[in-house]
Amino acid sequence: MMTGFRLNLSPLKEPLGFVKLVEWLTAIFAFGTCGGFSGRNIVSLFCGDGRNETLNANFNYPFRLSDVPLINENTTLCNRSVATTHMVGDSTSSAEFFVGVGIICFLYSMAALLVYLGYMHVYKDSDFGPIFDFAITAILVFLWLVCSSAWAKGLQNVKDATDTEGISGTLALCKGNNVTCEVTEFASMRALNISVVFGFLNMFIWAGNAWFVYKETRWHAQKFSHPGPARQQVPAPI
Repeated sequence: MMTGFRLNLSPLKEPLGFVKLVEWLTAIFAFGTCGGFSGRNIVSLFCGDGRNETLNANFNYPFRLSDVPLINENTTLCNRSVATTHMVGDSTSSAEFFVGVGIICFLYSMAALLVYLGYMHVYKDSDFGPIFDFAITAILVFLWLVCSSAWAKGLQNVKDATDTEGISGTLALCKGNNVTCEVTEFASMRALNISVVFGFLNMFIWAGNAWFVYKETRWHAQKFSHPGPARQQVPAPI
């Protein structure tokens, strides 16, 4: 059996190769929109004496908000001394899990495309290649489901921690009778919302791809290579 590299672009015209190319692109969009995010909310403090103060709430990937300072050091706001204060919340695990799965799928899609385009003759002549491909594809479908669900919950936690209610609950100054805190400028989280959409989209694409990979395995071939028992002909009555 020849095992050398043979460039053949025809698999890209078939669902098996074309879907892998789509998976490669959607994985980039998924981890890119999440891992590259950086935003800032503007918090306005309305003091009782008519003066206003502003704070910057900066946050970015991996969204370990408990390390993000709202107030870096003891300072005076609305004629009151305020100690160093950090934001509340930590969505690091869900965000890094989501990005990690996206990177793994990105790398695996590239490796699979290399096999399809250069070693398809080896891939189809062996049982190991299609079965291994199917097993990894099925595992990645499950990982996309888990990481997308976890990240959707983590993103909601980020939104709750950075909105007016979350900031007001974090700053002791905002709990006073004469001071009102409000987020007057929100960072655009469109990219993060898109990342969740691409996460679930990847799950459906990989699930569909599992069927095309399964058709390359010997399990599918055996299913259609053994026809059922022939019917016994009953002699016609005389």
